[in-house]
Amino acid sequence: MPLSEKKHKELTEICKDLRKTILKMVNAQASGHPGGSMSACEIAAVLYFAVMNYDPKNPEKPDRDRLVVSKGHATPLVYSILAKAGYFKGDDLLTFRQLGSPYQGHTDRLRVPGVETSTGSLGQGSTFAVGAALGSRLNKFKNRIYLLQSDGELQEGSSWEAIMSAGHYHLGNLTTILDRNRIQLDGWTEETMALEPIGKKFEAFNWHVQEVDGHDLNQLNDAILKTHEIGPKENKPCVIIAHTIKGKGVTFMEDQVKWHGVAPNDEELANALKELV
Repeated sequence: MPLSEKKHKELTEICKDLRKTILKMVNAQASGHPGGSMSACEIAAVLYFAVMNYDPKNPEKPDRDRLVVSKGHATPLVYSILAKAGYFKGDDLLTFRQLGSPYQGHTDRLRVPGVETSTGSLGQGSTFAVGAALGSRLNKFKNRIYLLQSDGELQEGSSWEAIMSAGHYHLGNLTTILDRNRIQLDGWTEETMALEPIGKKFEAFNWHVQEVDGHDLNQLNDAILKTHEIGPKENKPCVIIAHTIKGKGVTFMEDQVKWHGVAPNDEELANALKELV
């Protein structure tokens, strides 16, 4: 079922706000990863504001839905969406990456409420998500575990160990959303270490696979809701390959390798914010 017109408009505005905050955060410290944060805004917005069951006033609620962000460098997005969701005020987000700030370059779950696990080294979040899904099943919780994964980390062996384990243990309560923006630290994924055919690889490990436009709110919402039905019914984990654009929302940043880990200067920030009205 498509999102209502009201909800679609709300999510669209949330994504604009997220992108503005991401850019301001990395500009303030002249450091951070804007490109991969901006590519996943629609994914995060749909999860937190249309799908997930959570309570920001009780972030450790045992049977909460969990979003594990394995692409640990996308912290500008993580902190922005958690503030928007009400876990904290977020009026100090511009202290990002400063000494003493809780908002470090990679997530620290002991310092920021709502962060499910500390990540950074590629593949860490994937293994944690599998453990969380197993734990929820053992506890007979009805929650779901969501994993936001980068395509670059599929070049890590630990990622495929986790994928293999999830299929082996029939984790129908686990949904992975792959941010397929095709760019990693210093180039295109297919030139660095080719990943395709990604869908067939997941299927070989007993996963259900869907592919969507990762910036289409309705497609994302429908695909995620479909996993709630397919996962338990077919007794297998689900992956949504979300085709996205690195630096989405700002023309001069889109599909540019440079913006993986470079912060905009003041002039670039001003020009970018003009596009996000």
